[in-house]
Amino acid sequence: MVARGKLSQTVAASLTVLIGMLLLGLFIALGTWTLAWSNHVKRELAVHVYFQSNATRSDENALLRRLQVNPYVKAGGIRFISKEAAFRQVAREAPDLTEALPFNPLGDTFELTPTKPEDVDRLYDSLVRPGLPHVHNVSDGRQVSHRILQVAHIVEAIFFAAAFALVAASVLLISNTIRLSVFSRRREIEVMKLVGATNWHVRAPFMVEGVLCGLIGSLVAVVLLLLGRVFLLPTIVPSLSGDADVHALGFPLTALLLLAMGLGVSALGSGLTLRRFLRV
Repeated sequence: MVARGKLSQTVAASLTVLIGMLLLGLFIALGTWTLAWSNHVKRELAVHVYFQSNATRSDENALLRRLQVNPYVKAGGIRFISKEAAFRQVAREAPDLTEALPFNPLGDTFELTPTKPEDVDRLYDSLVRPGLPHVHNVSDGRQVSHRILQVAHIVEAIFFAAAFALVAASVLLISNTIRLSVFSRRREIEVMKLVGATNWHVRAPFMVEGVLCGLIGSLVAVVLLLLGRVFLLPTIVPSLSGDADVHALGFPLTALLLLAMGLGVSALGSGLTLRRFLRV
């Protein structure tokens, strides 16, 4: 009966670690992908400087030199779009607007990437307030950019808050399971102390058991996540963003994090829980 009770407690602790690490692994994958998407969207923010159709190349070069020393323009973040390329893009997106035009009314464009996504307003103001010669319009899509930044910051805040809450919940759940296991064997601990066993001799078997439970639960969680990655992820990826820089944390690193977390939490929970039972 005692052996069966110990076995059931070991299984319960391993299942607890399994559930906690599985949930944590799923959240790491989803959360890091969401953060990557958020960062990708923020990197897409830009300010567009539209030249007048009669602006000369010397006019554009003069402004280019000013923009290269602008503190809010990212190094290498100036992209030139010719009026011919802009006209072709408009023709593809709205052919009804261009098919009847006898000439190209558009001018060349500079697409400016800010040093930080949050600097998009500062970059826009640094261009508009002093005014730019030979420039028809400066646009930063202010309403859209503000909404993108707001959503991105909310996503980041939710991710970090939820990650902290999930890790804390996993630690508490695993620690409580180990505490119950230790509590059920408190008489065994008391007898070991009474016959002269040191604290380390009492603590070592329980910590080894906790580490084994953490290892087993974490390994099973990693295997389940791997199966989901192989069989389920290919059906989900096509509906997600296809951008190369939008991806979740690499699976090997996620697996190492889960193994380390499972082992660390189990060992720590066993050690801390035993402290109260070692005072005999």
